[in-house]
Amino acid sequence: MQQEVVHSLLPAIIIFVPIIAGAALFFFPQKLYPYKEHICIGVTGLFFLLVLSMYPAISSGKILYGLFQYFAFPLSISFKVDSLTFFLGIFFSFVWFMTAVFSPGYMAHEHKKERYYAFFLMAEGGCMGTIFAGDLLGLFLFFEFMALTTYVLIAHEETPSVMFAGAKYLYMTIGGGLAVFYGLLVFYYLTGTVVFSRPGLITEPSMLATTAFIGFMIGFGLKAGMFPVHVWLPDAHPAAPSPVSAALSGIMLKTGLYGMIRVVFNVYSFDFIESVNWNDIMLVLAGITTLLGSAMALLQDNLKRRLAYSSIAQIGYILFGIFLLNELGLAAGLYHLFTHAFMKGLLFLCAGAIVVQTGIRNISEMKGIGLKMPLTMIFFTIASVTMVGIPPFNGFISKWQLSLASLEAGQPVFVVILIVSSLLNAAYYFPIVITAFFSSGQENDQGHEHATEHKNTSHQEHQQHNSSGDHEPNNGSRWQEVPWHMLLPMALLAIGCVIFALIPLNWPWELALEAARALFSM
Repeated sequence: MQQEVVHSLLPAIIIFVPIIAGAALFFFPQKLYPYKEHICIGVTGLFFLLVLSMYPAISSGKILYGLFQYFAFPLSISFKVDSLTFFLGIFFSFVWFMTAVFSPGYMAHEHKKERYYAFFLMAEGGCMGTIFAGDLLGLFLFFEFMALTTYVLIAHEETPSVMFAGAKYLYMTIGGGLAVFYGLLVFYYLTGTVVFSRPGLITEPSMLATTAFIGFMIGFGLKAGMFPVHVWLPDAHPAAPSPVSAALSGIMLKTGLYGMIRVVFNVYSFDFIESVNWNDIMLVLAGITTLLGSAMALLQDNLKRRLAYSSIAQIGYILFGIFLLNELGLAAGLYHLFTHAFMKGLLFLCAGAIVVQTGIRNISEMKGIGLKMPLTMIFFTIASVTMVGIPPFNGFISKWQLSLASLEAGQPVFVVILIVSSLLNAAYYFPIVITAFFSSGQENDQGHEHATEHKNTSHQEHQQHNSSGDHEPNNGSRWQEVPWHMLLPMALLAIGCVIFALIPLNWPWELALEAARALFSM
């Protein structure tokens, strides 16, 4: 079915709203400092509503398109919202909004708050610009902008270990960007265009076509956390503030996967990829990514490092969905991309809540914490069982559909990999939950004293900041829940982990199916 193209400035406006707001926060911190949290939450909330406002047009089969002639001379940049990019945009913007609501409570004792909120907003604009770009040039420019702004967020705490993790991320992401740039140059040389106008623009096998594909897979695979270019990820997550980790794992990694989808379906074509057997190589890498990430997660005591390796494993699932090269597989991969954003975003916010209230970062110190922070750990448990794939949670739906797609593609070995990975998920998530709820926590009294001391040392700074609405820590009591404005986004993400599997019409699954059908029918 031919889709109607409607010329609209709305996609470009949506992208530049957070970028302009973030730049204003960064360049005019003196005037805007008292309103920084309100600006961040307000802009991300507005962003979500603007993306949602495009639903009537997208649901009626229209494509929103805007062209900026000579915006990047000698080429042009276009913005396009179709069924695929709307699907990604709606839950990207929602999860980003939730992390923004969570941020003021987490950042209460941090320094350089205006810088954090400025780059938080600019990174959102870069992320959404990447998926709303209607051509490879725009995708590359926003992809690089997102990568550089993310570095500032990862390195926010500025300790030596954090700066090392940030530098590792920065140098690797620059290398990945250069790999994508090489693929962009070859694409333009072979086709004379950078626009996603039709599938299969590169149709003839050649050395240049092969090296361009390798460049794309390295660059986008690095951002996604794919083996063997995943090594920055386990260091970046523990270094970054927890709201950034939630956005990094739940959203930013997915921009690399989105780039791969555009390469498979627009730069080349799924028929061409299959004819030269490049999909087989990528499926092997997907299997290694899944099993390696799961196995390494078992060995981690630092909670955020465990979650980081878990993210690597989950990226392998989505790679399966893309490179099985069938409609059901792509829809299942897109649905898992959505549900992973909710469950992993929730897990990192729970980890942040634990750090804020207790100072605890290691799993071995979390005995009895579920008795002190029951709501936080209930949310953590919901995300954990979703990650394992237990019905009726969303993770079960995506794994079920991925398994069916693997059988449809004649690849039953990947069903086995999914089952093994699910067992490993249970092995590294359930002990955390069991320890949190079924241990007394008496062993952690010393750790509690340390956390209380940490709170007291930052109390003076927090008092100065309290006028902006941040919560006042209660040092006279033992561990307790974080304030409601930190619990609310966790609660909404927890609801999102299960609600779509229970309602009669699974709206995200229908959107994922529609996006997959559109790509395969081009």
